[in-house]
Amino acid sequence: MSVANEPSFRESVDLMFNRAVGLLDLPPGLEEKIRVCNATYTVRFGVRLRGEIKTFTGYRSVHSEHMEPVKGGIRYATSVNQDEVEALAALMTYKCALVEAPFGGSKGGLCIDPREWDEYELEQITRRFAYELAKRDLIHPSQNVPAPDMGTGEREMAWMADQYARMNTTDINARACVTGKPLNAGGIAGRVEATGRGVEYALQEFFRDVRDVQKANMSGTLDGKRVIVQGLGNVGYHAAKFLSEEDGCKIVGIIERDGALTNPDGLNVEDVRAWIVKHDGVKGFPDASYTENGAAVMEEECDILIPAAMEGVINLSNADRIKAPLIIEAANGPVTAGADKILREKGCVIIPDMYANAGGVTVSYFEWVKNLSHIRFGRMQRRQEESRHQLVVDQLENLSASVGDSWSLDASFKEKYLKGAGELELVRSGLDDTMRIAYQSMRDIWHGRDDVQDLRMAAYLVSIDKVASSYRAKGL
Repeated sequence: MSVANEPSFRESVDLMFNRAVGLLDLPPGLEEKIRVCNATYTVRFGVRLRGEIKTFTGYRSVHSEHMEPVKGGIRYATSVNQDEVEALAALMTYKCALVEAPFGGSKGGLCIDPREWDEYELEQITRRFAYELAKRDLIHPSQNVPAPDMGTGEREMAWMADQYARMNTTDINARACVTGKPLNAGGIAGRVEATGRGVEYALQEFFRDVRDVQKANMSGTLDGKRVIVQGLGNVGYHAAKFLSEEDGCKIVGIIERDGALTNPDGLNVEDVRAWIVKHDGVKGFPDASYTENGAAVMEEECDILIPAAMEGVINLSNADRIKAPLIIEAANGPVTAGADKILREKGCVIIPDMYANAGGVTVSYFEWVKNLSHIRFGRMQRRQEESRHQLVVDQLENLSASVGDSWSLDASFKEKYLKGAGELELVRSGLDDTMRIAYQSMRDIWHGRDDVQDLRMAAYLVSIDKVASSYRAKGL
């Protein structure tokens, strides 16, 4: 989305990087090394479809190899271009450093509208794209590990993984060449929900510190907070679902391509999702007010605004009308650099994209580790953990019997305590821990330095410092 006098997404990332490095004491050469994109590969390939050869253009950009493999999603969209891919690759570098995932940053894209092709055709296109990347080691378990992004999902990742395996028949770690795969193709429990779940954990950690809540001129907990979600795709849906079902939030607005729904009493996220799947949009959904101009709903009163779709949706044209005191960037780059400045001056707190949507790459890291270790998380220890807990419960029940009916163990406590952690529970635990620690590293700088006024600056400072430390350790 472009607005007059508005910096592009690539320029926004560079502006925010420059703001941050101004506060770091880095040698100019190292600063430039971290900022620039190492390499971008552009591929144009043909696939015979519908009786003729169709030519497609794709990209894979590697921003930083301070750690390898490099990591980053592949998106399918007609808007994909080199500048966007390089900006997203830079964000991946900083994001991985912030959440301590041992990857460099990368990103890929294919200029295509996936809705224009049927499944068989899309598989042919995806396999050829994967072939072009894999033969140049731009898909490789130890060098470059893609994941899903906008327009792609488990299905596309399974095709890519299979294509790599066909080309590398003796690679025992072939499944680790991409993440975000289906469970039965080497995926991990909790990956589909990961980014949305990470948004929930980020908000939970924000509300644990009264200083943070007060900075946004808010009070209390997540319970009862009014939330507007822009984009009910995979990320927006899961974030809205968990916040409403587990944290007591009211989803008062949902914005989609064909308009927006509002209901001050809260929308049922599952019902809205089902309606969108059936009708390809929100129009006509009962129990809600419909607004054709969906973007206008972002400007309505709420406590938390979650932009979860495209970059640049909050820009110079609408930033001064945004009323939400707290914005959490579930999408990549939804707030432009110009809008960011306007919102900060208004006192709005923004939880930045490089942290807020890092749940996806965090759980991708767990999936990559699972593929390399060739064993499901929890398989070795789950039953042993249950046996140890059973000993405690048995002992407590023996004590209970000796004191009579005056005290007994609650049945629901027993059920929860006796259940050993499986893969999903362990993934959620690891994600929660990652999101907490990363946020705390930002919070320490946000509250601890007078020259840092916002969380985005804090996030850039933490991540750039970690990348710089990695380069120094390499001898640069």
